[in-house]
Amino acid sequence: MTTKTEQEFLLKSARAAILNYPKIITPDLNKLSNTLKEKKGVFVTLTINDHLRGCIGSILPVMPLYEAVIQNAVNAAYSDPRFPPLTKQEASELTIEVSILTDPVRLAYIDAPHLLKKLNDGEGIIIKKEMLTATFLPQVWEQLPDKEQFLMNLCLKAHLSVGAWKDNNMEVYAYKVEKFGN
Repeated sequence: MTTKTEQEFLLKSARAAILNYPKIITPDLNKLSNTLKEKKGVFVTLTINDHLRGCIGSILPVMPLYEAVIQNAVNAAYSDPRFPPLTKQEASELTIEVSILTDPVRLAYIDAPHLLKKLNDGEGIIIKKEMLTATFLPQVWEQLPDKEQFLMNLCLKAHLSVGAWKDNNMEVYAYKVEKFGN
């Protein structure tokens, strides 16, 4: 868990990285807490007037938390393939949300009904079938509260058929997030 001070630092760093892009923002590493230097999976979600404007992240802990937030904030603003690059006007209207992920845990299940029972709407879900994979953050449950609809949409995101989640040979993982924003 991050402290309020660490959260404020991460949000301020994300906003500065977006506003100063393409200039690279590098904090003084000597002033960072151990928590901010710890490798974590992170997603940064950008919204304008409660509408999605970008969301990019990494599920696995591949870089230090502070670096992951900065990099994913810039990528969400300027490289999310669903949106054109952010404009200066939009940048002033942004709401930034950071989601720090726990390590994913594989869900063991017998069949589709068993999988539905194992799903928890407080968790993010990852599906993987061969080389195709996708995730929804726990926040997506707010738009898709029905477990079957959630999985069907997640399959579509992974470029699988809507019913692929019913196959017993799909890997399913769950994770929790610590989220905060401004």
